[in-house]
Amino acid sequence: MTQLLGYARVSTADQAPELQLDELEAAGCARIWTDHATGTRADRPELAKVLDHMRAGDTLVVWRFDRLARSLSHLITIATELEQRGVGLRSLREQIDTTTPGGRLIFHVFGALAEFETDLIRERTNAGLAAARARGRRGGRKPVMTSAKTKAARQMHAARDHTVEEIADILGVSRASVYRALAKPAADAEPLQRAG
Repeated sequence: MTQLLGYARVSTADQAPELQLDELEAAGCARIWTDHATGTRADRPELAKVLDHMRAGDTLVVWRFDRLARSLSHLITIATELEQRGVGLRSLREQIDTTTPGGRLIFHVFGALAEFETDLIRERTNAGLAAARARGRRGGRKPVMTSAKTKAARQMHAARDHTVEEIADILGVSRASVYRALAKPAADAEPLQRAG
């Protein structure tokens, strides 16, 4: 027997779920699960329970889509998983129902927009990295062992006045950084100067 199953979520302890619960009950939901969690939290035990409980032909009903998903891409993921299981999705406030042809069309448009947004972000990121490389900038963290620190570490180590641990403390780096710097050939650490 197919049924309407409701899901509600409130973000903070002082928010009351009654508005969502009343509307979900009025929509005919046979049972309602409620989470008390922020929208960014991935672990929502009640959402997991309702999704596990749903069977083909059922419809998941939410007050608004932002109560269900953390982002548009997350919403598309949930809707796609439900569709593959033969489960519908309905939002009362947005008046979108994936069990209707119009609702399915809107979700396909949402999916295309989410994919387009992802492609734009990737394209802008790659263009920014290429522009930075063209200006001679490299990405990533700056090395902690500068050429001056490497030179100082080599001198202290060669003089045998300090242990590797003391050298690391003096230079403000980890022992592993000192070991890596000492292990490199001197030519890598200090470029050779051409004569005249």
